[in-house]
Amino acid sequence: MSAPDLEVQFTRLHPDVEPPVYAHPGDAGADLRCREPFTLGPGERRLVGTGLAIALPEGYAAFVHPRSGLATRFGVTVVNAPGTVDAGYRGEICVCLLNTDAQHPVAFAAGDRIAQLVVQQVSRVRFVAADALPDSVRGFGGHGSTGGILGG
Repeated sequence: MSAPDLEVQFTRLHPDVEPPVYAHPGDAGADLRCREPFTLGPGERRLVGTGLAIALPEGYAAFVHPRSGLATRFGVTVVNAPGTVDAGYRGEICVCLLNTDAQHPVAFAAGDRIAQLVVQQVSRVRFVAADALPDSVRGFGGHGSTGGILGG
């Protein structure tokens, strides 16, 4: 049995923009679209407006993720992925896009899908200083500690 849908209010900051929508049942991310046409040159980054603002309830945050198709086909990604939209933020959701292709520009039309918005419940924590941390199975193993291409 699935949980009931969380209601999130939104407002259009520009009259023609579409609200975030899920492309398929069960999708985690709702599509965000750009509000105006633009071109990203090779290696260029740009803050792109969606024309939308949302009001998340306390205890939730929204995370702006790259679209896998844009990354695969054109090398376009979200620079600060995932970008964080806090519950108290009421301004326009903007997406910092980067064209990682070294040779080809990528053109976008108004209304093109540029990112995905994932809403998640988040916890506030109280950080407590400690002289030492409890042991764990992983311990101090960090970047590359489980192997892979270069780590065996």
